Amino acid sequence: MNYFELFSLLPSYDVDTALLADRYRELQRAVHPDKFANASEQDKRLSVQRTAQINDAFQTLKNPIQRAEHLLALKGVELSHESTTLKDTQFLMQQMEWREALEDIADSNAPEDDIAALYDSFEQYAKQITAELKVLLISDVEVDHLQAADQIRKLKFMAKLQDELTRVEDSLFD
Repeated sequence: MNYFELFSLLPSYDVDTALLADRYRELQRAVHPDKFANASEQDKRLSVQRTAQINDAFQTLKNPIQRAEHLLALKGVELSHESTTLKDTQFLMQQMEWREALEDIADSNAPEDDIAALYDSFEQYAKQITAELKVLLISDVEVDHLQAADQIRKLKFMAKLQDELTRVEDSLFD
């Protein structure tokens, strides 16, 4: 299913999240199970299914990484349930540096500064990847779609690493 069509949006990496939220509320009002309380069992079941579908679509479109994956899926490239690894040695080296920096925070004399530096590094790298990803997602060339998939894999890794950094930060300052 094309989630962009469901929300009457043009397929794009950039989405107006306020408009997305408005359309979500409109769709939910139209199919909410409470509206079908006196309907047939089949209509009740369809309402619940449609509500779940709208929820899934909304969660996908409001998350930039999931939105990018959905855009690729619409072009025939499925990333979910795959085990492809990145072959970008420069990114793999950067990963190792980030991991080492993350591990060193616990023994640091200035953990706040180290945490801030890592957040800044993640943000700068993610901006670069996202800029490249936007261009690749517009393309109709298959090789660009495969490169976009690699950029999404990088963003997924960075999201996990950022979650780890948040946990380290919470454990140090709580």
